[in-house]
Amino acid sequence: MTSVGVSRALGLVLGHLADRRLSDPRRGHPVAGFGRAAAALERRTYADSRARGVVHLTLLAGAAAGVGLALELRARRHPLAHTLLTAAATWTVLGGTSLAREASAVHDLLAADDLPGARRRLTHLVGRDTSVLDEREVSRAVVESVAENTSDAVVAPLVWGAVLGAPGLLGYRAANTLDAMIGHRGERYGRFGWASARFDDLLNLPGARLSGLLAAALAPTVGGRPSAALRAWARDARRHPSPNAGVVEAAFAGALGVRLGGRNHYAHGVEERVLLGDGPPPDRHDIDRSVRLAGAVGTGAVAVAAVLALRRGRD
Repeated sequence: MTSVGVSRALGLVLGHLADRRLSDPRRGHPVAGFGRAAAALERRTYADSRARGVVHLTLLAGAAAGVGLALELRARRHPLAHTLLTAAATWTVLGGTSLAREASAVHDLLAADDLPGARRRLTHLVGRDTSVLDEREVSRAVVESVAENTSDAVVAPLVWGAVLGAPGLLGYRAANTLDAMIGHRGERYGRFGWASARFDDLLNLPGARLSGLLAAALAPTVGGRPSAALRAWARDARRHPSPNAGVVEAAFAGALGVRLGGRNHYAHGVEERVLLGDGPPPDRHDIDRSVRLAGAVGTGAVAVAAVLALRRGRD
C-alpha cells in the first residue's frame, strides 16, 4: 500500500465530511465559475453540429481534468498536501448536503400547507413545469431528484476520485455540469449537446449501479426491504429513458416502498415516464425518508471509495 493510496482515501473521507459539515460555499463556488466560463466559450464554439459539441466538451472537461492532473502530480510528493488537495477537490464537487437541504425545504413548505411555495422551491431541483403539480406530484418530483442526484452529485464523483484522484473528480464534475447546461434535448442543443449528454451517461454508469446496490442494501434504514429494491431495479429500470437514472430511481422506489414515474410536464411538452416500483405514490413524509436514504448511500459510497483508493494504492 502506497502513501498515494492512503492520502487519497483520507482526502475522499475528509472532503465528504466537509460537504456534510459545511455544504457548498454561498458565493464564489468553483462549479459556478466553471459554468460561467463554459457559457462564455459557447459563444465561440456553438454551432448546430455534433462535431462542435465534441470540441466544446473536450476543451472544457479536458481543461478541468488537466488542472486536476497538474495539481495531483505536484501534490503527490507530499502526502499531507495530497490529502488536502483530494479533500478540497472532493468538497468542491460533492453536492449531497445542498441536495438534502433543498429537498427538506420543499418538505417543510408542504408540511406548512404552502403548496405554491413548495412548487416554487421545487424549481431549484427539477426542470419541470412545477406550476401544475399537486402535493403528491411535488413529492414524487423531489424523491426522484434526490435519487438521481445522489448518484450524480455524490456517488459517481467519489468513484472517479477513488480511481483517478483530483483529475477524476474535477473532470467528472466538468462533464456533469456540461450535461446539465447543454445535454438536454431541444432545438438548440439537440446536436451540440449530444456529446456532453452521452459522455455523462458513460461516466455515470459505475456510480449509478453502486448507488442502486447501496440503496438496496441500506433499505432497512428507512423501513424498506433490499429484495423490493432489487426487484424494482431488475424489472423497471431498463424501461426508463436514462440508462442511469432508471437504475437509481427504481432502486430508491423499491427501497422506500413507493411508486415513481408517470407524467412529467416540461416547457417543451409532456413526457410519460415508466412506472418504477410498487406501492402508492410518495407523499411528503417520503421526502424525509428519501433524504435519509440518500445520506446513508453517501456514507456507504465514501466507504467503498476509500477502500477502492487503498486497493489501487497497493497495485
